[in-house]
Amino acid sequence: MDRNTKANHDPGELGELERNVLLIIWRLGSVTADQVREELDRPLKDSTVRTVLRRLEEKGYLVHSVDDRAFIYRPAESRQRVAGRAAKRIVDWFCDGSVEALLVGMVDSKVLDRAELQRLAEHIATAQKNAPNAKKEDQ
Repeated sequence: MDRNTKANHDPGELGELERNVLLIIWRLGSVTADQVREELDRPLKDSTVRTVLRRLEEKGYLVHSVDDRAFIYRPAESRQRVAGRAAKRIVDWFCDGSVEALLVGMVDSKVLDRAELQRLAEHIATAQKNAPNAKKEDQ
């Protein structure tokens, strides 16, 4: 997906309204400011919604195109990529850079159920198989 500015913005610094707007846009794909305002669970002025959209674009989360004078916003990054950056922040802060420590903590805290662990194991196996530096004996 396209990125315009501040591609490394820390997702942990997003406010609640910004996160809610991003969730709407990820769910709908592309939206106008009016559509965002209608989807929000609280009444906001049009100017407030447009300001939030502009700030999210400045931070690199959204891009826009213009269709008959209407700005159409869409995600600049997938939800998974942004979540990955947020998880990296947690790994760096609380796990001394160890993804394994984060995952063990999630398993120990029962954040992941058996089905999620199985899907994660399958995803890891696929990633290992498709890794460009995988040695023949590892496959």
